[in-house]
Amino acid sequence: MRRRNAEIDGRSTSEVFDSMRADYSASKRSRYRRTPRGVNFSGSGADYHYRSEGDFFRAMETARDYFRNNCLVAQGVRRLIDNVVQTGFSLDARTGSDKADVMLTQRWADWSGDASAADVSGRFTFHDQERLILQHVIVDGDIIVLPQKNGQVGLVEAHRMRTPRNTTRNVIHGVLLDQDRKPKEYWLSKDDIDPLKMIAKVADMKQYPARDVSGRKQVLHIYRPDRVSQTRGFTAFAPSIDTMAMGDDLFFAMLVKAQHGSVFTIFREMGESAGFSAPGQIGERETEILGDGSTRTIEGVAPGMEIFGRPGEKLHGFTPNIPNPEFFSHAKLILTIVANNLGLPLAVFLLDPSETNFSGWRGAIDQARLGFKSFQKWLVASFHQPIYQWKVRQWIAADPVLEAIGRQEGVDLLGHKWNPPTWAYIEPLKDASADLLRLRNAMISQRRRAAERGMDWGDLSTEIVEDNAVLIRKAKQTADALNADFDDLAVTWREVASLPTPDGVQVRIDAGANEGATS
Repeated sequence: MRRRNAEIDGRSTSEVFDSMRADYSASKRSRYRRTPRGVNFSGSGADYHYRSEGDFFRAMETARDYFRNNCLVAQGVRRLIDNVVQTGFSLDARTGSDKADVMLTQRWADWSGDASAADVSGRFTFHDQERLILQHVIVDGDIIVLPQKNGQVGLVEAHRMRTPRNTTRNVIHGVLLDQDRKPKEYWLSKDDIDPLKMIAKVADMKQYPARDVSGRKQVLHIYRPDRVSQTRGFTAFAPSIDTMAMGDDLFFAMLVKAQHGSVFTIFREMGESAGFSAPGQIGERETEILGDGSTRTIEGVAPGMEIFGRPGEKLHGFTPNIPNPEFFSHAKLILTIVANNLGLPLAVFLLDPSETNFSGWRGAIDQARLGFKSFQKWLVASFHQPIYQWKVRQWIAADPVLEAIGRQEGVDLLGHKWNPPTWAYIEPLKDASADLLRLRNAMISQRRRAAERGMDWGDLSTEIVEDNAVLIRKAKQTADALNADFDDLAVTWREVASLPTPDGVQVRIDAGANEGATS
C-alpha cells in the first residue's frame, strides 16, 4: 500500500516532486494564494468578467459617485487631464499645397473654437470635447462620439449603450459584433433622465452602423482596452474601489473624532462623598428605542460647554492626540494607491511636493510623463485624427475650389499632423546645458534630442530655417532703406536682425571700427 501511494502514474515520489518544481508556482493551489471568484480556470474572454450588465453599470456608477463626491478623486482626474491635454493639441496641415494648408488651418480654427458649430448641444468647443472624452474614459470606461451630417459632433455617455432583454444576437452591452468580433452596430438608448427605466425591447434602441458604405468609421467608440477580447471599456478605478471606500471611512471617522475631541474631554475623579448616582445632565437629551426593545439616552453636546461636577468630584481636562501619528502614514498609503491607478505621482495628485526632495520630484515626473505621452498618442489616434479627416471630407464636398486643389498632383488634403502639448524643462538651465553638451560630443542626434522633448526634428528644423529667412529678409530690406536715407551710414542686415551669437562665441567692438571682431 505504501509503495502504491508513493507512485503516481508510474512515477516515483522524487520524480513527481522534480516535475512540480519545474512548473509555475502561480498555477498551483496554495493557502498563500487567494482563489479568485467567478473565474473560469479553463480560460475566458475579457467580456466574461463583466458579463452581467447590472454589475457592469454598477461599477460605472460607483466610479462616478467617487468622482462626484470624494474630496480628492475628482481633483486627481483633473490633474491627469491637465497634464495630458493642457491647453489643447495644435493642428499642422500637411497637404502639399500651401494654399490648402492655409485654408484648412483657418477653417479648423473657426470650427473647433465655436461651440455652436462643433457640438450638437452648442455647449462644447473641440477643446472642451477632448477634455471631457478623456475624463469619461478614465471614470466611466468609454464614450461614444457621433459625427453628424450637419457638421457637428455628438457625445453619448457610456450608460446609453445597452442590450435589450429580448435580443438573441451577439450584442455585448450595446455593441453588436460579427464572427470576428468586429463591431457592426452600436445600440443606444434614448436620452432619458430616468435611470431606472428598463430596456426590454430592441425597438427601444436606436442602432447606429459602425461604418458607412465606404467602410469609414461613422461611430467612434473611444476606450482603452486591456485585452484583445475586450469589447467595452472599464473604469480606471476598478482596482482601487475598495481602497477609496476605506479611505472615505477613515477620513470621515477622523473628522468626526476631531469634532468630538474639540468639544470636551473630561476625566471624572469620584471621591467617597460623590456616591455612585447617575451623573447630572450636560445638554439636551433624547431617548432612542433600540431593536431589542431597550432604550438609550443620547445627550447633546456643543463646543464651549461648561460642566459642573458634584460635591466630592474632581474634573480633569484631557486633550487627545487627534489625529494620531498612525493616521498620516495610513492616509498616505491609501492616497498613493489611488494616485498610482491614475498614473500620477502622489506629489502631483495632492499638489504638494513637500514629502520629497527635488531629485525625487524630478524622477517621479519623468516617469509620469511617459504615461502622459501614451495618453496623448492614443487620444490623437482615437479622436483628433478621425474627426479632422471627417471635417475635411465635408469641406471638400462643399467647396469646389478645395476639391480642385485636391486633384492636383502631390496634394493630399487629408494630410496633417497633430502636435501634442509638451512640458517645460524642470530645470531649464541644466536641461538645456545637458542637451548642448550631448550634441557637441556627438552623444545624440538632433532628431533624437527633439523627440525626447516631444518635438519632431523635421518640423523644428524647417521652422527654424523659415523663421530665420523671414527675419533676414526683413532685416536686409530695412538696412537697405536706412543706408539709402543716410549717406554716411553703413548698416548691415546683421545689425538690424541682431541674431543671437552661437554659444561660446564672444563679440568685441573696437572703438572707431565699423565691424566687430569675434573671438
